[in-house]
Amino acid sequence: MNTVAKKSLGQHWLDDKQTLSAICELADIKKAEKVLEIGPGHGSLTEMLLQSGAKVTAVELDKELAKNLIAKNFENLRVINQDILEFDLTSLPQGYKVVANIPYYLTSNLIRNLSESTNPPASITLLVQKEVAQRICAKPGGMSVLSVSAQVYHDCTLGLIVPAEKFIPPPKVDSQVVHMARKLKPLVDNQSKKQFFHVVKAGFAGRRKTLPNSLSAGLHLPKEEVAEILRRVNIDTNTRAQQLSIDDWLKLNKYLTR
Repeated sequence: MNTVAKKSLGQHWLDDKQTLSAICELADIKKAEKVLEIGPGHGSLTEMLLQSGAKVTAVELDKELAKNLIAKNFENLRVINQDILEFDLTSLPQGYKVVANIPYYLTSNLIRNLSESTNPPASITLLVQKEVAQRICAKPGGMSVLSVSAQVYHDCTLGLIVPAEKFIPPPKVDSQVVHMARKLKPLVDNQSKKQFFHVVKAGFAGRRKTLPNSLSAGLHLPKEEVAEILRRVNIDTNTRAQQLSIDDWLKLNKYLTR
């Protein structure tokens, strides 16, 4: 690994075979499956995916890294030098899987792009900051906009914890693998997703505020009206956004958008 990691791109190389194998195992890669890898770097995970029999499209923002990976001339590998947030997901075959060790700053935007695409992946397996992985899989009491966004579209499972010292250079925190299997039918359809997430974001805008306060401010509704709707759907008016389940948000959204 002779290319210096670029701090601006959040690059941390991982070459630990046991960890890479655990990522591929959780992703359940089968022979001839189509895989989108994001930020392949030096290609350590790429090689493992190819050994599993996958046909890999690797999208790498760093021009030098993309060039080096192309030069390796791997069979069943297509390398694209592009920002993943600008990549056309509809160019991939339906049922593809995403597997990646991604920069921490990219997580939220990437999950939203993948989830809301007209050609979403069958599953997403990511190595991310441990705290972020646990937020993705959070239960009521520890929910966030990220966990709601992920769980509306996916069944989420935590995998292996990867200590910081296994990376070059080591990040400041440990990482964890998270697996997100696409639901057969997302809990929010394309027509209502914009309004649904408008309500969710309003609820989380003031994390320390109770829902009547945060929703009233975010949705420009009288506090008494919000409190009445909460009572109607059996949600305590002293509740805060992080305490709600996905079902609670769905019920609340239904009443708030009538």
